[in-house]
Amino acid sequence: MTDWRGVAAEQKDDLPTSVTDLLRTRSRDLLTDLLTPHRRNIVALVAIIVASSAAGLSIPYLVKVGIDYGIPHGTGTLLVIVGAVLVAALIQAYTRRAFLALSGRVGQDILLELRRRVFRHFQRLSLAFHEKYTSGRVISRLTSDVEAIGELLESGFDGLVTAVLTLVGTAFMLLVLDVHLGLAALVPIPFLLLFTRWFRRQSSIAYRRTRETVALLIVHFVESMTGIRAAQTFRREPRNQEIFETLNGDYGGANMRTMHVISIFMPGVKLIGNVTVAAVLLYGGWLAIQHEVTVGVLAAFLLYLRQFYEPMQEISQFYNTLQSAGAALEKLSGVLEERPEVAEPDEPQAVAGRGQVRFDGVEFGYTDLQVIERLDLTISAGQTVAVVGATGAGKTTLAKLISRFYDPVVGRVLLDGVDLRDLDEPTLRGAVVMVTQENFLFSGTIADNIRIGRPGAPLTDVMAAAAAVGAHDFIMSLPGGYDAEVGKRGGRMSAGQRQLVAFARAFLADPAVLILDEATSSLDVPSERLVQRALRTVLAGRTAMIIAHRLSTVEIADRVLVVEGGRIVEDGPPHDLISEGGRYAGLHDAWQASLA
Repeated sequence: MTDWRGVAAEQKDDLPTSVTDLLRTRSRDLLTDLLTPHRRNIVALVAIIVASSAAGLSIPYLVKVGIDYGIPHGTGTLLVIVGAVLVAALIQAYTRRAFLALSGRVGQDILLELRRRVFRHFQRLSLAFHEKYTSGRVISRLTSDVEAIGELLESGFDGLVTAVLTLVGTAFMLLVLDVHLGLAALVPIPFLLLFTRWFRRQSSIAYRRTRETVALLIVHFVESMTGIRAAQTFRREPRNQEIFETLNGDYGGANMRTMHVISIFMPGVKLIGNVTVAAVLLYGGWLAIQHEVTVGVLAAFLLYLRQFYEPMQEISQFYNTLQSAGAALEKLSGVLEERPEVAEPDEPQAVAGRGQVRFDGVEFGYTDLQVIERLDLTISAGQTVAVVGATGAGKTTLAKLISRFYDPVVGRVLLDGVDLRDLDEPTLRGAVVMVTQENFLFSGTIADNIRIGRPGAPLTDVMAAAAAVGAHDFIMSLPGGYDAEVGKRGGRMSAGQRQLVAFARAFLADPAVLILDEATSSLDVPSERLVQRALRTVLAGRTAMIIAHRLSTVEIADRVLVVEGGRIVEDGPPHDLISEGGRYAGLHDAWQASLA
């Protein structure tokens, strides 16, 4: 299970300035790239918001005209001005509707593209990345992080642009109506800007922490549910609950910190606005008594001030959304900038398809752990090679190198004389297929799962592949036969049945090189014998590497490699190695004794 205390300790609120700047730059670049194809629609959205803001700004001025000019000149004039107010209100409502319709479409298009990019990129990243990047974090990127960006696109853009236009437009109208009263109304602006700067800094810290804690919560939830069988078997539930309570508390605390910042900022802005209204009412009332401003001007001032401070609430909400989306963008941009450790070649080469495999001076290790010492090895085309040795000797690592899940640190792995680094993904995956101890079955039918290597294969070929490995009879005994649903991860079938389906999948793909990594370990004895008989036929003329602890599978091999500490210490036909009385002979004797 994950060491959550260690993970949590790595999450820092206060990052170095250089790191923070890098994260923000990277996030802006991603957002800009997503918005670029929608430039015209964005310009249209801005124009719609300008029209809506202009209509809204005209209403207080029309009220001023109605009081100062309409009322003195009679009902007819007043009705005309009221009509103008209604027209402005209708324009504001229509432009608002148009904005919501267009922004909704643009926002969904951007989210669709973002999800597509993230999913495609996760699939392209190397096995090494997925072995260290938990499934919970993957889910968090595609759910809560994308949703945070969706909220920004749905409401943040509108709130920001409307707020800026309203602030600028209102300030201008205040000065136009009366310079002295306008300057008095704008006196609190420097204090408001400082207050907003404080809020921006504090909310940035708070929202980054919120995204971090919710990601940890999702990771733990997914891991706990994925491992529910082990948790219930070993009574892990209390410990899982304890960890969940800690992470849930951290997430709640992060949200409380965010709300604390908001609870200071929003009432503070409201207080500044109300104090300003009171001051303007006092000063403007005195000017009106002195006949230096009209009652209409004073009424318009008070309406404009209300409009002026309302956008500050919008800006606070925008910063909330922006900080949440910004933290999500940082994580998503970080994932999208991850480069596959196993990169595609610039100029792919073709292979003959014979299946010769050669290790040329290969050295490999995981981080600081050296697994494969300098290795020179040639496996002839069509040869079946069994690899045996103790756990941790490097057997599976050899298979992963041939499959190019990893690249050697030193040296080359060649297929028919071509470095695997020079083969594109389709060519390599068509030439090399691995069957492991725990093969994944996807939701769908049995036939669909067998067809994974050849999606367009006819049912007759699917059935022939299943028959070759001895899976046809049990498949036909299921309700629906080849159209039977496998259930979640193949849960409706036994481990041995799932493994037979995986064999059929590999055989249908018809690779030049087939790797069996402990592939028969989950089969019972009758099923294993059935598969072994099928293997003699299926592996004929095909290069194969068989990794096994159960030496019954090794008996069909042309050649045996005994691996110790990343080195090949014995190499030869199985019967010759047994007669020589070396390490393989000892393993064989121990296996024979276990059967007695």
